[in-house]
Amino acid sequence: MKSLKTYIFIGRSGSGKGTQAKLLEEALKKRDPSSPIFYHETGQAFRKFIEGPLTYTQKKSKEIMEEGGLQPSFLAVLMWGNIFVEKIKGNEHIILDGTPRYLEEAKMLDSAFSFYGRTAEIIYVDISEEEAVRRLTLRGREDDKELSDIRERMRWFEASVLSAIEYYKNHKEHKLFTIHGERETLEVHKDIVKQLGLEK
Repeated sequence: MKSLKTYIFIGRSGSGKGTQAKLLEEALKKRDPSSPIFYHETGQAFRKFIEGPLTYTQKKSKEIMEEGGLQPSFLAVLMWGNIFVEKIKGNEHIILDGTPRYLEEAKMLDSAFSFYGRTAEIIYVDISEEEAVRRLTLRGREDDKELSDIRERMRWFEASVLSAIEYYKNHKEHKLFTIHGERETLEVHKDIVKQLGLEK
């Protein structure tokens, strides 16, 4: 039976994890063109979630996004949980970008992996806070305009996401790969492909 892969990309805002997830998706398509790929990007899911017309919950979520805050864990779980139920068919590779962001969310995701009979390979794209702030400032996206908002995202990464990374580091089933992200995009990609054993 074909080995289906599950990959999780984690990193600070500005680490380039989204770009690397997309590059891995393209590499997987070339390596295994017969298998579909389920790709879920948390930030994009929330941006779509707050498109109008808005419910009370969506309005509150939009306010959090506009303030550069962190969305509550229950909404993130609801987001990918519903999509898993609706979209996963069991014959695809899975790539998750930006999930989980809390220790409890990582454990909840584990329950989904157990349900689907999956183990994951976690790619932690590691960059310094200074480099993340520099990149986000240059990027200039709507939620990157205020330096105070960027700094707040750096704080919640330290307070919440690092605990999820530590959880995976000590996990018996999943495997964590720490990738130095302060290099050229293609150099980082080549390192990821090599570490994952996907080189031809």
